Amino acid sequence: MLLRIQLFAGLAERLQTSVLSYSTPRSEITADELKIELSNSFPEAAPLISVSFVAVNQEYAPGDYLITEDAEIALIPPVSGGDGREPVCVQSKDGLFCITDRPLSVDEVTSKVLHPNHGAVLSFIGTTREMTGAQRTVHLEYEAYIPMALAQLEAIGKDIDTRWPGTLCAISHRIGKVDIMETSVIIAVSTGHREDCYEASRYAIEKLKQAVPIWKKEVWDDGSEWKGHQKGPWDPTASL
Repeated sequence: MLLRIQLFAGLAERLQTSVLSYSTPRSEITADELKIELSNSFPEAAPLISVSFVAVNQEYAPGDYLITEDAEIALIPPVSGGDGREPVCVQSKDGLFCITDRPLSVDEVTSKVLHPNHGAVLSFIGTTREMTGAQRTVHLEYEAYIPMALAQLEAIGKDIDTRWPGTLCAISHRIGKVDIMETSVIIAVSTGHREDCYEASRYAIEKLKQAVPIWKKEVWDDGSEWKGHQKGPWDPTASL
């Protein structure tokens, strides 16, 4: 069985390809078995493969999920949130969620959640920080598995509406190069009352960092590093 596996961020750099053609003698293979085979075949990337999740048809796959040859497969390393060469601006059908390589507008994103019956509106703005301790960042570079990332952003919006009924949420995330003090993500939330607004906004950014396949590379004067989930064992399928 020949599998075509999409790779991102540090994995793509380590294996020097963004699409890996991998042949296995099996007619079907579980997600966990695939990770074991890949780790054995590519020992130089084994530590990163072991903490990655397998996505099948743009959904996170449990370890016992059976993968067939015609599946769309991606190996998702720990996320955080590549630079695209073609202009990118991909939106959900309702326009609330967007991934783009263009500069982000707070007014534009916030306008999507304004409602005559909502008395609270919050906009979270994530920007590039220059100094982290003694380390100076020159700029950031973001890469995304765009179709799955957009679907995961929409899922966050639906989850928020379930937890806080009636809440409106819009999220725009930038990919590509983001310079110091420039905006990488905007999350706008509106609710009838401020307590729900604070809670929903916090939930949105934490869930985005946990589950949305967007990767961040920190570029310094003397090197660079892909940054991923840094809060213990990574499980994008877990509840916050």
